[in-house]
Amino acid sequence: MTETETESRTLDAPGATLTYDVRHPDGDGTGGRPLLLIGSPMGAAGFASLAARFTDRTVVTYDPRGTGRSPRTDGAPRTAPEEHADDVRRVIEALGRGPVDLFASSGGAVNALALVARHGEQVATLVAHEPPVARVLPDSVAALGVCEDIHTTYLRQGMGPAMAKFIAAAGRKGLFPDDWRAEPAPDPAAFGLPSEDDGSRDDPLLGQNMLGCTGFAPDTAALLAAPTRVVVAAGKESDGEFPARAAAEIARLLGTALTLFPSHHGGFLGGEYGQQGAPDEFALTLRQVLDGAR
Repeated sequence: MTETETESRTLDAPGATLTYDVRHPDGDGTGGRPLLLIGSPMGAAGFASLAARFTDRTVVTYDPRGTGRSPRTDGAPRTAPEEHADDVRRVIEALGRGPVDLFASSGGAVNALALVARHGEQVATLVAHEPPVARVLPDSVAALGVCEDIHTTYLRQGMGPAMAKFIAAAGRKGLFPDDWRAEPAPDPAAFGLPSEDDGSRDDPLLGQNMLGCTGFAPDTAALLAAPTRVVVAAGKESDGEFPARAAAEIARLLGTALTLFPSHHGGFLGGEYGQQGAPDEFALTLRQVLDGAR
């Protein structure tokens, strides 16, 4: 099997069927320790550019439950980070080649922190890139209120108005003010989003993951006790934004320095979802961070 071929597999989990992809390297097909790339709710497709820059390793990506090719079978409206963490654990165990190196971004980083707190023996190095954990922020009350409002807006008005609020909140520089409710709601049209409600409520970001992800409380003691090397990272262009601020706070709680990566929150993207980061530079930095453990 060459480095350009991908093997898709499925895995049954309570309440979901998980689909994950294994990219095999050249040579003997082992490539050393596997590298697992995860996001949430972003699935495997978002890591195509990054995975293509690690053809010397076995690279694993997957679609989280409720996203893409991993449908929920239980009809549950919400997913907790601990539930996602158990799914990632199942994928690692199915590989049978642990511990793995794990790069996790955004909601995936939140889920990875939950995984390492529970099953640190399965992860050699975790790079947690911009986990949007509102609870660790100095303005946590306001930040949690903003996230609750985004979710409530989605339930009441649909995707366009809620996504406009999400984009505005995610890209905001600095603290959320206590009087954030007094600010005018952003216009969906300004972001190219529809104002009309199409009636659907199946968006995994705004629906099932928003509150559990942002409301997660990292278990600092368990993370410090885990055998995993935990590297908390943020994009150089993300300074002052909610996920980068949360990353800085988590690094502080763990007593480590924040590691800066090129570009922004989606710095590893190479055009996926119409977003362009700096995948070459990002992959180089990730390789250097992972090699630093050896």
